[in-house]
Amino acid sequence: MLLFKLAVKNLLGAGKRTWLNITVLSISFVIMVFYNGMLDGWNREAMEDTKLWEIGGGELWSRGYDPYDPYSFSESRSKIPHFVYSLAKDGEAAPVLITPGTLYPGGRVVNIIIKGIDLRQSFLALPTNELKSFTYNNHDDFIPAIIGRRVSQSLKLKEGDRVLLRWRDANGTFDAAEVKVVSIFNSNVPSVDVGQIWIPIEKLWEMSSSHGEASYIVLKDPLLNTPQEDEWSYKNSDFLLEEIKVIIKTKRASSNIISFILLSIALLALFDTQVLSVFRRQKEIGTYIALGMTRKSVVTLFTLEGAVHSIFALLFAAIWGYPLLLWFSVNGIPMPSAADQAGIAISEKITPYYGLTLIFLSIAIVLISSLIVSFLPSRKIAGMNPTQALKGKLI
Repeated sequence: MLLFKLAVKNLLGAGKRTWLNITVLSISFVIMVFYNGMLDGWNREAMEDTKLWEIGGGELWSRGYDPYDPYSFSESRSKIPHFVYSLAKDGEAAPVLITPGTLYPGGRVVNIIIKGIDLRQSFLALPTNELKSFTYNNHDDFIPAIIGRRVSQSLKLKEGDRVLLRWRDANGTFDAAEVKVVSIFNSNVPSVDVGQIWIPIEKLWEMSSSHGEASYIVLKDPLLNTPQEDEWSYKNSDFLLEEIKVIIKTKRASSNIISFILLSIALLALFDTQVLSVFRRQKEIGTYIALGMTRKSVVTLFTLEGAVHSIFALLFAAIWGYPLLLWFSVNGIPMPSAADQAGIAISEKITPYYGLTLIFLSIAIVLISSLIVSFLPSRKIAGMNPTQALKGKLI
């Protein structure tokens, strides 16, 4: 404790040099916490939104289904398994059938993916309730559909608009009908929005002559036992979220590089300060040793001075960094409009998440790094001759 008090007194007496090191270290610490907190917040939001809007607790894929290969959609469909009917009846499963189509908005030709979904589901955030009043009204001269904000903006469609839709059924015959936009939803998940429209699955069965078939089935809860179905394969949420995890992992690698550079700059300043301190304070070191302090204690004293730099830096970072980080966590970080084209779940604002693990890990990194950097130049003290040190000469 005596050495610690002496280290604090020495640092306070150093004046501007101490505060310069403290400021640089605090900036590095706050940026480390901010950037990693932003990635953690994006990761949490992206996974939660993807589960809420698209994958639920997992999916069953029909044989040959590939969400990234639209040319296979017409062939990659299978009869819905019997156990799924009971789940769908209770609203715990949502069969989805996919068919390629073409829209003709305002005289243009736009390729579109038609997705039919079971309207009894309620665990996905898709507003399928908007379609229920039109499900069995076969006398209507239009097909009810819901679309996402991105499709609405790109095709310049709004609620109540009608547009011609053409598709090809299971026999290869082309047919066409009018689609009426009954609702436009706003989702952070582009994969349920971009380039697609949603209609009742019963209507799409009738249109495509493929009754009882589905391309994939969204499940409310994960399956404990993988079903023994030749035509279907179960994909859990870990598999379906792998793309997001890879992107976050890549971003975190760049975050680590930035944090390493900033921390290295701060530690370099601290290292130079300690080297200069050992060189300029030779008489003081000699006095300590002459008065009976062991070389080990003197080395510990100078090492503690470096550690106290980091403690002061953390306290200073809490003073100015906490309000700043709190402001970002409340108001979020606005994302550019181009983020919609990234193809992954990302909201208009990312809310950072500062977990205790992140904060304590950052604190540990700063403290341990400061200790190491402070100890390296302090080792030279162990080889000093007290007499020569009192004269200001190193051996």
